[in-house]
Amino acid sequence: MKLITISVPAYNEEAMIQSLYQRVVEVMDKVSVNYQFELLFINDGSKDGTLAEIENLRENDERVSVVDLSRNYGKEIAMAAGFDYAKGDALVTMDADLQHPPEVILKMLELWELGYEDVYAKRNHREGERFLKKATSKCYYKILQKLSRIPVLPDAGDFRLLDRRAIDALRNLRETQRYTKGLYNWIGFKKN
Repeated sequence: MKLITISVPAYNEEAMIQSLYQRVVEVMDKVSVNYQFELLFINDGSKDGTLAEIENLRENDERVSVVDLSRNYGKEIAMAAGFDYAKGDALVTMDADLQHPPEVILKMLELWELGYEDVYAKRNHREGERFLKKATSKCYYKILQKLSRIPVLPDAGDFRLLDRRAIDALRNLRETQRYTKGLYNWIGFKKN
């Protein structure tokens, strides 16, 4: 049975951990006949009760594990810690604030089984974001595309499933000032 790691960087997300956990468990339960799961939280130096919430989950669910960073290093380093500690044949990385709907993981798994090694979610719309934020984001990606030799997919964030080969390739990139959205394309692999 294939092992899927769901890696969740978390910084001061005490209020969201239970809701996130419940929705992720519903997804895991739907496909538990085909997959085993590891729910790996990366506590990025939270100052609230995030770590206590995660440890409570870990006491009651053996699928839950945690990496507790000594301070807040930022999302890029927390995601790198997820790549380092993931045990799965594939890894899904997602935000703790439920901006990434866990239910999409089911479609990601389907595409992975078809041979895609990097399955990324794209935003169709940005609910609650103002015009200026949307416009500056669009402009940012246009400028980035012009300056970079490696394409960066617009509106494709960090919510994605990576095959073990892609995870291992990212683990070998030890930059301290990471831009993971660029690294996803730099390592190659079949994408959808």
